[in-house]
Amino acid sequence: MIKTLNIMVNLSVESLDISIAIPAYNGATRLPKVLDKLLNQIGVEKLNWEIIIVDNNSSDNTSEIIQNYQKIYDINCRLRYFLEPKQGAAFARLRAVREARGELIAFLDDDNLPDPDWLAQAYTFGLEHPQAGAWSGQIHGDFEVKLPENFERIQAFLAIREHGSNPHLFDAENLRLPPAAALVVRKQVWCENVPEQPNLSGKLPGIFVQGDDYEPLLYIHYAGWEIWYNPNMHTYHQIPHWRLERDYLLTLARGCGLCIFQLRLINAKNWQKPIIFVKTILGNLRRVLQHLIQYRGQFKTNLIALFELNFYLASMMSPFYSLRCKLDKILKTRSVQHD
Repeated sequence: MIKTLNIMVNLSVESLDISIAIPAYNGATRLPKVLDKLLNQIGVEKLNWEIIIVDNNSSDNTSEIIQNYQKIYDINCRLRYFLEPKQGAAFARLRAVREARGELIAFLDDDNLPDPDWLAQAYTFGLEHPQAGAWSGQIHGDFEVKLPENFERIQAFLAIREHGSNPHLFDAENLRLPPAAALVVRKQVWCENVPEQPNLSGKLPGIFVQGDDYEPLLYIHYAGWEIWYNPNMHTYHQIPHWRLERDYLLTLARGCGLCIFQLRLINAKNWQKPIIFVKTILGNLRRVLQHLIQYRGQFKTNLIALFELNFYLASMMSPFYSLRCKLDKILKTRSVQHD
């Protein structure tokens, strides 16, 4: 069932139209580019908006950079700074939601540069689609180096999204969702449906488990809200050379795969969980075998095929990773109780 939002008029001076939230980690060299782009947004003369920087334990001079920019931002667009001690983008986003004064929250990563009309397009789309709980636009890649052959097959894993010029709904049931970068949500929808404690915030040695940006969207989707693609919102993802190197890409593939089972459990009934467990293993085993046959002997030279193989393998192992996480929590709880 699709929901529509009951708009509550708040005459308080604290109520704003939209908040831009930027989680930052050692972003001193990247943030100025983003803030300069936001300083020059067009079509926002009638909007009451703010920018929130959530510093996730940076060790560089991020806070000093923000202090300097606070001096030049207009009073109608306040630039606010918060330190979030819990490490991880999921916790930074939760802090941003708590602090935001806007009815809408527009997330930007500190390496995402918005078009001059990005904010206006984001706000207008929300007015035109009251049934939308979240929406995102086109995210183009801005690369330092030449791309490997067939890179388009894995570009979505690096938050590159170019889905054409027509607006449409994302396919949340099949985990086809936008990344948190350049995502807009209704604050009320988030607060009513997204838990305060994220499930996907853990990591293994050398592997950062992904999925923390999909988790809130799945809660929003299963609550009955629509998640839209708005082609008129354009941002440009700055991707340095090291993010296209073999070691980073394979770590990313494994991290994206390990979250699959936990994402599929969201909104699942207890009787469905064993079925999802088996289907996740067998479905990805089939993909692994097909991939091994198709690209036999090519994995040393074909980085894209190797990336996909690692993603399928990690997806196949994701039910066991989930069990390990639960076991760790149980052991940790028992240890605390004994102490």
